[in-house]
Amino acid sequence: MKILIINGPNLNLLGKREPDVYGNTSFETYFSHLQETNKDCELFYFQSNHEGSLIDKLHEVGFSYDGIVLNAGAYTHTSIALHDAIKAIDTPVLEVHISNIHTREEFRHKSMIAAACKGSVVGLGLLSYDLAIAFFLKNKKGQ
Repeated sequence: MKILIINGPNLNLLGKREPDVYGNTSFETYFSHLQETNKDCELFYFQSNHEGSLIDKLHEVGFSYDGIVLNAGAYTHTSIALHDAIKAIDTPVLEVHISNIHTREEFRHKSMIAAACKGSVVGLGLLSYDLAIAFFLKNKKGQ
């Protein structure tokens, strides 16, 4: 099983950016943990601060991978283009957020991508990624 984790803008600063909200662990460190605890699948990781790069990556893998875990960062709340890219591909996508977007600023309460995704995991810290991967492993092709 092949699963891609895609992180959007500012998530390259995990471990440094607002540690009271996002914690002290870099995603590269956490990704090593995910690989160690999920040896029964191939995990890949991509991060970009650019909306078009995220869309290009969805198009690139969206017909050949078994699952995509997407933390679109702030693009969650603004990007109809990401919504459309998710709808255009076959691979199921799970939306993930480290913080609980529903308890933060009002503008973060609405997700433009949620309706295009298979489901969402929010507010459980980095464990949100573990749970999304577990879903794909338990439900082949996210069905």
